[in-house]
Amino acid sequence: MLDLKLIRENPAFVQERLQRRGNYDLQPLLALDQQQRDLEHQRTQLQTRSNEIGKLVGQKLKVDRHDPAISALREEGNAIKLQLGDLEPREKEIKAQIESLLLTFPNLPSDTTPQGTSEDDNVEVRRWGDEYLPPADADILPHWEIGEQLGILNFERSVRIAQSRFVTLIGAGAALERALISFMLDRQIAAGYTEVLPPLLINSQTLTASGQLPKFADESFKCDRDDLWLTPTAEVPITSLYRDEILSSEDLPIYHCAYTPCFRREAGSYGRDTRGLIRLHQFSKVELYKLVHPDTSADEHEGIVAHAEAILQALKLPYRVIELCTADLGFSANKCYDLEVWLPSAGKYREISSCSNCGDFQARRGNIRFKEPGKKGTRYVHTLNGSGLAVGRTMAAILELYQQPDRTVRIPDALQPYLGRDIL
Repeated sequence: MLDLKLIRENPAFVQERLQRRGNYDLQPLLALDQQQRDLEHQRTQLQTRSNEIGKLVGQKLKVDRHDPAISALREEGNAIKLQLGDLEPREKEIKAQIESLLLTFPNLPSDTTPQGTSEDDNVEVRRWGDEYLPPADADILPHWEIGEQLGILNFERSVRIAQSRFVTLIGAGAALERALISFMLDRQIAAGYTEVLPPLLINSQTLTASGQLPKFADESFKCDRDDLWLTPTAEVPITSLYRDEILSSEDLPIYHCAYTPCFRREAGSYGRDTRGLIRLHQFSKVELYKLVHPDTSADEHEGIVAHAEAILQALKLPYRVIELCTADLGFSANKCYDLEVWLPSAGKYREISSCSNCGDFQARRGNIRFKEPGKKGTRYVHTLNGSGLAVGRTMAAILELYQQPDRTVRIPDALQPYLGRDIL
């Protein structure tokens, strides 16, 4: 959530930053805010006069209980009470409108986020693992074909169970996913993250705090009877682990990693990646999450990217790092790096991790603050998140990049102890 005080004091700055992201108009919010402040000023004046009347009546009663001025004062006081009774619900309603409108604005891009109008303006930062790229003329089956030939992926029967864009992992396929999850978690725990396993059904407040609601309601699966939603990513419940809390600065930074299944409708993506493991309604992911002091936020962002990269490097999967431009930023992010792994079936790099710095945007929505010893007041923490990694996309990359001429798949060396075999 954006800082309303910042919007009031520097609307031109906020409007300019929002325009870098798209077509957003602050004027309706500013108009509501002015109405609310006018009502607040009017209410304050009336309450002040009401207090004065109470004192005057008390003073006059001590002198002369039959003073005719007492009746007039009481009539004025009663009229003020009626006015206050009318003002308070109007003020409350406008405050709710302001809150609702604030929730629709995305985070402001950071000073260092590249400006752009589409994903074409994203900036490539670096590449790694070119020596592991297959020859351009290599005969490589798409991961869904080799997976079905090996009997480890089944999409057709999954339609019978659910619908399209689901997969059933069988035998070594299920074992490979489990091995990848354990491998990723072990690596991140060794890097200093504390593992959590949060609920997969989450309430609307939780989705709102992380920035998914109201904007992404159509992307999520909801259980209407219970006001519970299937989690779209572990970032969402982890944010609310600390909702409405005041931490100590000595508690920071807090690092968490979490494996969860993730559920997304993929609304608006019809016709894209209809085959394979790239764009499913249910997929597994290991998430990295940080709550940090604002002063260390930028360095912590680079660190979370490095922790995600370390998994790709350990598996020797060639990738590149892309810095997203203002037009391609996620809703809650002020700066973001995408890690894209090379997929021969696509003939290009495809996203496998997105590492975002959200600044205090989510902390404001979730009211997550910290207090520093010896200092007055509190500050909002900064939150960061990144995939470490998307498991299905990692599996897809292994099935293609480690594919052998005899249509077997070699298991990356670092993963072999987890799977207990070196060939699929």
